[in-house]
Amino acid sequence: MVKHVILWKLKEEYTEEQVLKIKADIKEGLEGLKGQIPGLIDIRVNTEPLASSNCDLMLDSSFEDEESLKGYAVHPKHVEVADTKVRPFTASRVCMDYIAL
Repeated sequence: MVKHVILWKLKEEYTEEQVLKIKADIKEGLEGLKGQIPGLIDIRVNTEPLASSNCDLMLDSSFEDEESLKGYAVHPKHVEVADTKVRPFTASRVCMDYIAL
């Protein structure tokens, strides 16, 4: 199994109300991909970091293998969510992919 973890920091220009909507939209969009993309086992978005955190959202997803992860990256449904709900609102992205034992 391959894990795909992303941490995002939102752009600072948004009001608290806007931040809540952006986070909800990202969560709904990405978690809605479950069952839609071959090899995607699980996908969860955490939108409630503790105050000690230095990021705003975390994606925690699992794939059957590395090929499944590569397919997810270019899958039209994922690209649509990324292009409309994630990328326009995020200032930074950190990613770690690894083989889970």
